[in-house]
Amino acid sequence: MKKTVGTLFSALLFFSLYAQPSEDLPGDFLGQSFHKERRQALREKLPPNSVAVFFANPIRNRSNDVDFVYHQDPNFYYLTGYKEPDAVLLIFKDKQTANNGNQYDEIIFVQPRNAQAEMWTGRRLGNLGVKETLGLNEAFNNTDFKKYNVDFSKFQAVLFTDFNNDVRDNPLDSADLYSLIEQFKQKVNYPSVGTINVSREARINNLNTRELAVIMGTLRGKKQPEELALIRKAVAISGMAQREVMKAIKPGMSEREIQGIHEYVFKKYEAEDVGYPSIVGAGHNGCILHYIENYKPNVRNTELILMDLGAEYHGYTADVTRTIPVSGKFSPEQKMIYELVLKAQEEAMKACKPGVTTQELSAITRRIVNKGLAELGIIKSENEQHLYYPHGCCHHIGLDVHDPVPQGRLEENMVITVEPGIYIPENAKCDKRWWGIAVRIEDDCLITKEGYELLSSSAPRTIDEIEALMKEPSPLDDFELPEIK
Repeated sequence: MKKTVGTLFSALLFFSLYAQPSEDLPGDFLGQSFHKERRQALREKLPPNSVAVFFANPIRNRSNDVDFVYHQDPNFYYLTGYKEPDAVLLIFKDKQTANNGNQYDEIIFVQPRNAQAEMWTGRRLGNLGVKETLGLNEAFNNTDFKKYNVDFSKFQAVLFTDFNNDVRDNPLDSADLYSLIEQFKQKVNYPSVGTINVSREARINNLNTRELAVIMGTLRGKKQPEELALIRKAVAISGMAQREVMKAIKPGMSEREIQGIHEYVFKKYEAEDVGYPSIVGAGHNGCILHYIENYKPNVRNTELILMDLGAEYHGYTADVTRTIPVSGKFSPEQKMIYELVLKAQEEAMKACKPGVTTQELSAITRRIVNKGLAELGIIKSENEQHLYYPHGCCHHIGLDVHDPVPQGRLEENMVITVEPGIYIPENAKCDKRWWGIAVRIEDDCLITKEGYELLSSSAPRTIDEIEALMKEPSPLDDFELPEIK
């Protein structure tokens, strides 16, 4: 009797967790048709008689029994829409025949429904949910992958991304990601040597660990209309956050408080996350390109603050940077550096169009920055080697803040950043009046048929626009919390 009651309770819990009213979820996620079309686009690019294999991202441990919030592998999400761990996807160039005579050209293995696990960590789709919700008809529980007996030796190429051997093994789960990878290795006779030798061995066997990244970069480089809608939303949210911070910032705030205002605006507009760790660096902290500590307790009236943040909306991320004066007004030196960076950015933007390369855009900005730094006496000549501008000016964005780089030149419907910068740290070999000035201006540009569209135009870029907006009142002006001692 106890067993019957327990079984009934588990079943009720199982189905109650599965039922989720549609009004509880946003309605603008990518749909089945998008992912299906992307799988077909991949299939068309695969070499003859081949199969592409994709694994979900691993669960990463934060500390003790707490994990980081799970984030799906972008390629896996792009092709399926599946957001859960412990899964493997196979896409075949040609039709395969199952034991029951059915033909298929794709198959996915996902984590099964589990009432007790779902009570703790959230709903799972399971294989039936994947079929219904994501439209992958050949969907099975990951426990079935071990007995999946396709002969990988018959393929001319088995394409996958090589393993970093950094996946934890859950000894209580025989179908976790670690187990799925080990089972796959056995099925394909994966060489038991280091990664470099595996790549060399792949030329002897049919294992190909190089070509899939190139194919996926080509696919993901040109955005589809559904993707552009989500990127536009992510960029619009990020631009709105920059505007609100410009109105709200005051001397004495902490870098972390300023970060919090940005990310509150992201959440207010239903962005699920940040696309990358937020960078909020005041004064000399802005000279650290990927400064993420954001610990400075008091930003000073005399400082610039560099704010590089991007909202992630339904998987797609923006990447917008603005540098503003904490006081609300640029000093003469800050203004000269800012205007130089802005000039470099605008000249690069003028060149944005199909057929150019990001390297050519970077060269434009570097030429202008070097000329300007020489004129200001910060470097001795335009040809002097220096670290005041140590990075390129462009990268692709999408499901990754640094999306895979497509081969060749820019094409219509690619989305890139244009982000020149100048960083003059304390004790630099120049006049002391320039020390601690760090400026980066970063915008997101959609390459169009004949030029570009500035997606992040809502966030002010010019000095006059920034100083004018910083005079406006903020909804947070009267928001004060009691002191905690």
